[in-house]
Amino acid sequence: MFGKKKFEEAPLGYWEEKSYFMLIPGNGIPETNEISERVSGVEGINVLKNNFDEKSGVFFIDVKYDNEEFQLGFYPGGFSLPEVYLNSFFHFSDDEIEKIKSASTSLTFFMEFGKDIKKSYHLQLKISAAVMPDMLVLVDESAERLLPAKWAVLAAQSKVTPGPNDIYNVHAVIDDGGEVWLHTHGLCRCGLTELEILQSSKENYNNHYNLISTLACYIIDKNGSFDPRKESAFIGILTNRNPVVAICKSWTEAIGEYKKLKMGGAADRADAHNTRTSPIFLYKTEADEKRKKISKVTDYDKLWGENPIFFFSNEETARMKALAMERFDYLKKAMEDKENKALVKIGLLVDGGNDDNYDYEHIWFELLEFDGDRFKGKLTQEPYNIKDLHTGDERWFTVENVTDWQLYTPKCTVNPGNVYLLFA
Repeated sequence: MFGKKKFEEAPLGYWEEKSYFMLIPGNGIPETNEISERVSGVEGINVLKNNFDEKSGVFFIDVKYDNEEFQLGFYPGGFSLPEVYLNSFFHFSDDEIEKIKSASTSLTFFMEFGKDIKKSYHLQLKISAAVMPDMLVLVDESAERLLPAKWAVLAAQSKVTPGPNDIYNVHAVIDDGGEVWLHTHGLCRCGLTELEILQSSKENYNNHYNLISTLACYIIDKNGSFDPRKESAFIGILTNRNPVVAICKSWTEAIGEYKKLKMGGAADRADAHNTRTSPIFLYKTEADEKRKKISKVTDYDKLWGENPIFFFSNEETARMKALAMERFDYLKKAMEDKENKALVKIGLLVDGGNDDNYDYEHIWFELLEFDGDRFKGKLTQEPYNIKDLHTGDERWFTVENVTDWQLYTPKCTVNPGNVYLLFA
């Protein structure tokens, strides 16, 4: 009797052990003394020591930030743009793309993340913006994507950390038959596992993308205290009210659950996607969870319905609210142009709710007008748990009520996370 073939995870790559950025210069790469001076000028940083390693050619700077020590590494090198990095939800103009493609030099900056993932990523952005204020683009090698310089600078200047979605990237590989293989990049540098969904399809891609993104954000928010290979995560509800409970397996075990795997099988992992990466499975019922009976994500393909609900953590809801409030003046200024329209999400206490328990319903209002520090909104949807408020009702609010916003211009849609588009 022959058993299943056994596979082993490969060692992590350098870009998975630490967080690697490539800073593409607009006007040359700074010298080591300039790098040190600019790092020391970042608010909250105390430089402990500098060291140039002759053998590796890396300039190391040890710093203390928020009562935690970090070692930063910098080295100059060449640059050639990988085409896959262009598959980004960030916007780049044709002129910007041509300049990036023409770039030939870079300053690589790497560091190991500390105990708080989002703060560590924020620190790396702050240092990047300080070290190369005229950068053409920031290449996040660990997440395999490009970050617009304007986005990076605004994120660095913010008092609010970037969100979990900013820290990783989801790639979709599609074969000729329409099968889709979803997998993340950027989670390993956080001390976490990358996530995958196997045998997705063009028809179900959107729900699967939301599933993998929600689980990624969930484990980032846990800062390493949660292992999705050992614990399940209740992250959503289907239209029929069935729960979405996710669990993972290492790829070395997971591919054995599939008989006809066109992508993501052993052959596709000879040189990549073979380290700490984990396909997602689901528990359909509480009984299944007790018995450890897993189901493939594709088993839910006829169950998603039109509007499955994926959860945000209270921490992420608070972070989004803080960023929406911090950048609300961008919206207010943009609304001086009468061609622009906007929606504002307001957090309202539900009937019988408790403020301490975050018993809020977050609902969208059409932005009608400003009056000093107040603004008027018209409700665009019927609330679930607020009986005296209905679609079309108009109310006055202040920025303290705002939890999110969307600005619609003739050229693009802007939200608190991509306000850099207003300056593109």
